[in-house]
Amino acid sequence: MAEMMKSIVIHAARDLRIEDRPIEKPAAGQVQVTLAAGGICGSDLHYFNHGGFGAIRLREPMILGHEVSGHITELGAGVTGLKLGQLVAVSPSRPCHDCHYCRAAMYNHCLNMRFYGSAMPFPHIQGAFREVLVADAAQCAPADGLTAGEAAMAEPLAVCLHAVGRAGPLLGKSVLVTGCGPIGILCILAARRAGADLIVATDLGDFTLGMARLAGADVTVNMAQGGDLSAYSAAKGSFDVLFECSGAAPALIAAIPALRPGATLLQLGLGGDMTLPVQAMTAKELTLKGSFRFHDEFFTGVSLMQKGLIDVNPFITQIFPLSRAQEAFETAGDRSRAMKAQIAFS
Repeated sequence: MAEMMKSIVIHAARDLRIEDRPIEKPAAGQVQVTLAAGGICGSDLHYFNHGGFGAIRLREPMILGHEVSGHITELGAGVTGLKLGQLVAVSPSRPCHDCHYCRAAMYNHCLNMRFYGSAMPFPHIQGAFREVLVADAAQCAPADGLTAGEAAMAEPLAVCLHAVGRAGPLLGKSVLVTGCGPIGILCILAARRAGADLIVATDLGDFTLGMARLAGADVTVNMAQGGDLSAYSAAKGSFDVLFECSGAAPALIAAIPALRPGATLLQLGLGGDMTLPVQAMTAKELTLKGSFRFHDEFFTGVSLMQKGLIDVNPFITQIFPLSRAQEAFETAGDRSRAMKAQIAFS
């Protein structure tokens, strides 16, 4: 009989279960990882609360999770550069390396992507919230010197590093961040590391805006309490770059007057389709760029954390044992008290 492990499985909206699944053995080029920490992402919360997002719906039970770290417990044949007992951050990005986009080094757009915990394809790609995970050695970033929780933050940090890279040079630039959930907070950290001068952050809650100030935002604006961006809208606007991290149309629309002509708008937030003020964007000659996932930035993020150049630890606000997974998910969605809620697997 196969040895079993506990996994966190979503069956439908609000139907989260801890189930036994068989432990897999690593093949050549793979490693077995005993999970240590897993962060609950916005997409995990969409599956938990709504059974999916947009047109993407659960059609079968799926293990959740893609922000994980753990310790290597077994090496497959031919694996080098990793060692038993080593803490690694595990990238959920598993492109095929053979399609048109992979051959063009656009790995985040792989036609056959196997991204952990995704209901986009069917059968679904099972996630990483399991006590024991088998991963390709190429997915594993050595995380020596980090805590397991910090290492598990490599994935959302990589999302933000990818967006910052798409924004172009930020040295001396003025940056606006709308939406101060985990992605917004990490965009503040990444933009500052890239040389941004003025960073202004907007949100609807005092807790998240306090986190933004902790991350280094120069100014925070509570849009739910009468705050606005009018101070930055004179003379056709002030900001060179907008990182839109809320996925909410009102946040983006309110930001347009504060962007200067020729500014760049980076859309990270995924909240469904929205109606945009295209005429105002056209008149200001704004550049709208999407930013989706990441690839090499995962390893860059781990390196920056190891060097102490980006500190994510203050934003890990709760850690729950696996047995309290339901409570962890309930808490993770509460932006009055949670920034990044994580699950401790070991």
